[in-house]
Amino acid sequence: VQLQASGGGLVQAGGSLRLSCVASGRTFSDYAMAWFRQVPGKERDFVAAITWSGDRTHYADSVEGRFTISRDNAKNTVYLQMNSLEPEDTAVYYCAADTSGGSEWYFYDYWGQGTQVTVSS
Repeated sequence: VQLQASGGGLVQAGGSLRLSCVASGRTFSDYAMAWFRQVPGKERDFVAAITWSGDRTHYADSVEGRFTISRDNAKNTVYLQMNSLEPEDTAVYYCAADTSGGSEWYFYDYWGQGTQVTVSS
């Protein structure tokens, strides 16, 4: 499956952004989806995940209550709504797909190209 992420940008602290990730090539609803983020020199960190049906979600503690992951299987798209952004949220954000899912990056077989999110203080 091919993944194309978009929606990143520059925003002030307290602002909002919505990331999108469009999948193609295979049946989107066969895959759990997740968002990860990475800053230079650090490991790729889990942000949020959603089951293939969208009935269950899971978040990193650092974003719980501020970020919301959702999906639209009819549009082959997963979203990450990010509210109350903080400078610490600055990173490259990646979407990922896997038939099983989870919160560890090495579970995921397919990755998007990443989209930069920069939060200014």
